[in-house]
Amino acid sequence: MLDAAVASGVAHEVVACDPDLADTAAFCEAYGYDMEASANALVVMGKADPPVLAMCIVLAHTRLDVNKTVRKRLGTRKASFAPGELTEQLTGMVIGGVTPFGRPADLPLWIDERVMSCARVVLGGGGRDRKIVAAPEILTAIGGEVVTDLAKLPAPPA
Repeated sequence: MLDAAVASGVAHEVVACDPDLADTAAFCEAYGYDMEASANALVVMGKADPPVLAMCIVLAHTRLDVNKTVRKRLGTRKASFAPGELTEQLTGMVIGGVTPFGRPADLPLWIDERVMSCARVVLGGGGRDRKIVAAPEILTAIGGEVVTDLAKLPAPPA
């Protein structure tokens, strides 16, 4: 998986972490990274036979727009997050370590446009024991497509 990051030609850093702190909020708090510069890789599925799948990259403080943008892009009437078991089966990675590097070649990679405005972004490293920190251009270098309104900012608390 890390070979794909190297093959991108974009400089990056592999940051070791405690596997118990791999979930984004815990990682950011423990290691001093900003949620606004940390991204999650989420596998989504459109309900069809067979299911239509994609991987989405969104900043941790945003919410993936599954019911509108993702569903329309998948071309299905319904869409949802892929179950953890399916994500692991498809990518070979467990939740908390999912990365776009080394994903299956036929799995589209969609990047929320907000990710591209970061100077550097923290991404999953393929396992719960590491993260990858790089300029967001690393994602387009591995074939990702930037998508407008893939994610939304959460509504302010009432």
